[in-house]
Amino acid sequence: MSKALIPTYDICSLAMGKPASEDILVARFSEYLAAHRDIHFPHRHSFYHLAFFTAGGGSHTIDFEKFPVKPGQLYFMVPGQVHSWFFSGGIEGYVMNVSAGFFNAFLQDADYVERFPFFSGVSAEGVVQLPKAAIPVVTAQFEGMLKEMKGDQAYSQDMLRLQVLGMFIAVSRASRQGETRQELPHNYVLLRNFRKLVEQHYMQLRLPKEYAALLYVTPNYLNAFCRHMLGKSAGEIIRDRVLLEAKRLLINADMSIATIAYQLNFADNSYFTKFFKKYAGTTPEEFRKHIS
Repeated sequence: MSKALIPTYDICSLAMGKPASEDILVARFSEYLAAHRDIHFPHRHSFYHLAFFTAGGGSHTIDFEKFPVKPGQLYFMVPGQVHSWFFSGGIEGYVMNVSAGFFNAFLQDADYVERFPFFSGVSAEGVVQLPKAAIPVVTAQFEGMLKEMKGDQAYSQDMLRLQVLGMFIAVSRASRQGETRQELPHNYVLLRNFRKLVEQHYMQLRLPKEYAALLYVTPNYLNAFCRHMLGKSAGEIIRDRVLLEAKRLLINADMSIATIAYQLNFADNSYFTKFFKKYAGTTPEEFRKHIS
């Protein structure tokens, strides 16, 4: 496979003078932008990335979906997502980069962080508009993290873990205030397991019945469950993941359409082109020209 055109950053490369061993970075957004002026171009991270805006405007594109930037808005991104931004009006807020292993020494459940709905890896689900009353609460939590980052007290890493998890919980509670339907815990477990299986096997397994067998449910149940939880069939969720990867690969100008079709396990280039045009509304060639 050719070298990807989109750069992938790790925490060390965006450390802003912090030691290379740090698993977390918290900074004011204006200072972060000043230190990394080129990161408005499309890029991805090997860590969890969070942006919280308190002033300014513009747009933020995550996995080819564009969102208007507004004060009181948070963007949660999982490792591997492609994003870029265009800011205007004196942007301000906070940014957090945190490794997947940051919480491992603290939590018995290694998948705990993935339970939060904003870390699903679906662009729209990772954008949270806080209620007005919650904005000062989350702002104060970020200020507390900045203070802890600058200090040199005992148990500072554990205190940061507590503060970050506390912020995640506060955001989750605030963003669910308008919900009228409360799902049972096992529904979220099944949904998370299905999404993880799709992430692992979407290049080889394309049929809902294949995932249903891995989850020990019937295909009809899996489809009904996905429609209930997400408003989409299981087949649509699988297809959306294949389409997203196709778009990510098409950004790489060094890869031919035929190579991408092979990479995604399509029978031939023609079948891939038909699939892409049907669900993206344009041909792979036209999509590549539009984003270049």
